[in-house]
Amino acid sequence: MTSDLTRKADSIKLFSLATPQMRAFHLAWLAFFACFFAWFACAPLMPVIKGEFGLTAGQIANINIAAVAITIVVRMIIGPMCDRVGPRKAHTALLVFGSIPVFGVAASQSYESFLFFRMLIGAIGASFVITQYHTSVMFGPRVVGTANAATAGWGNAGGGVTQATMPLILAAILMLGVSETMGWRLALIVPGVMMIIVGVLYWKFTQDCPQGNYADLRRAGIEIEGGKKGGWESFKLAAANYRVWLLFITYGACFGVELFIHNVAAVYYVDQFDMSLKQAGLAAGSFGLLALFARALGGFVSDKMALRSSLNGRVTLLFILMLGEGAGLIWFAKADTATLAIFAMLSFGLCVHMACGATYALVPFIDKRALGGVTGIIGAGGNVGAVAAGFLMKGVGSTQQTLSILGYLVLISAVCAVALRFSATTNEEHALARAAA
Repeated sequence: MTSDLTRKADSIKLFSLATPQMRAFHLAWLAFFACFFAWFACAPLMPVIKGEFGLTAGQIANINIAAVAITIVVRMIIGPMCDRVGPRKAHTALLVFGSIPVFGVAASQSYESFLFFRMLIGAIGASFVITQYHTSVMFGPRVVGTANAATAGWGNAGGGVTQATMPLILAAILMLGVSETMGWRLALIVPGVMMIIVGVLYWKFTQDCPQGNYADLRRAGIEIEGGKKGGWESFKLAAANYRVWLLFITYGACFGVELFIHNVAAVYYVDQFDMSLKQAGLAAGSFGLLALFARALGGFVSDKMALRSSLNGRVTLLFILMLGEGAGLIWFAKADTATLAIFAMLSFGLCVHMACGATYALVPFIDKRALGGVTGIIGAGGNVGAVAAGFLMKGVGSTQQTLSILGYLVLISAVCAVALRFSATTNEEHALARAAA
């Protein structure tokens, strides 16, 4: 860690909370974890909810699409908002106000109300954008890829933890003599309360950037790197950069697939392999738990590739990981036993999470003038991919066929990673900045 606390950190001291950089690091991943846990808390309980409301396959598809659709818009808004108001205010507000639809879905009495609140819950998926923004302004080029990937990966692990623990929470509530109808509702209160607690911690213990909070710095006339332009200006700058849209597609192909798997995995294992709810939850949860290390590994390897060669080393890594993801996804779709399916899921899941980390290891180098806009647009790409996958499944009518088609689409989208390659001049400027850091 650099001794000057007003500069970006050039190392990660994992077990320290002594500096604003490390406090932002740990609270950023914790906030994203809480949001991700709440975002997909319904998914492992869907076999129970399906029975209570008598949901059809089409209605379940609508619920899965709703869960990720609104996040597209919110992610595009929240990135530029970070440039405007700072990540501290943005994250705190998202956590506190985002808990409201979590409580709302627990109180739902019909398919329509459940669908409405499930859609609103999707807004908390924008937590990812704030997490990536906050670590990008807190850490320097030597470790920013690792910092971004670690915070996102540990936050993403909330998806795995919720798959594994929500059925256990429900089981514990049922053991107290509560009915199943009331039990799943009480279980969903847990993630809502968690979000409020983390929101209070975020407000109290973080600041926007190493120098302090954006509002204070602007009043003092101090220039802010990540927030030079706020709101609409940040979005326009980002939208004019073709590399942003290439990463928009690649992120849709990796994080979009991840979100899709979180939504359908538990039901797929129950329907395809006759697993119990607990078994399916544990199997689906293993995919999400890969994020504990795999996304961070993607960012770490990306940083090492950049040190060895250039920014194009990061690009090459992303291309290879997407090829692995596509091939593994096709294998998963063709698996005819539960054991083989789980092994295939973990194999392609490793590439999925690493590709997500490798994507956001590139984000800080796309356009520093509009970091919020870049982060928001690319983050929205992940949800566009998930929504597209949801509509694809609704059209095809088979989860297994959908998984196979998605595998081939991921292989095709890997071409976008190749098209990202940077010029010799850009690579030289990056090398000079890295040496000066």
